[in-house]
Amino acid sequence: QVQLSESGGGLVQAGGSLRLSCAFYGNLFSIYIMGWYRQAPGREREMVARITPTGGPNYADSVTGRFTVSRDDANNMAYLQMNNLKVEDTGIYYCSANSVRSPGEFWGQGTQVTVSS
Repeated sequence: QVQLSESGGGLVQAGGSLRLSCAFYGNLFSIYIMGWYRQAPGREREMVARITPTGGPNYADSVTGRFTVSRDDANNMAYLQMNNLKVEDTGIYYCSANSVRSPGEFWGQGTQVTVSS
């Protein structure tokens, strides 16, 4: 069984930066696609960034050039570096893990990111 735990959220002014962390508890972290999703009030959850087991990143158009996703397989961690934050980046950010080699998709409890103008 996989458990995920996000940290690093908070309140920041527009233009500022935050780094989110996702701790993976379980086996075989290296086979999982690690994803970052966010949900703003009244809106559906949307994909922000993902990173494959081989390190290939994928970003939503709205964050390309500002956010960077990374992973540390030695320590079972995934990260989301968020720069030049905008008010519209506000939401609850969730970490996810899924793999074609293992059943199920796993989610963390989320961490709140609030960007003020």
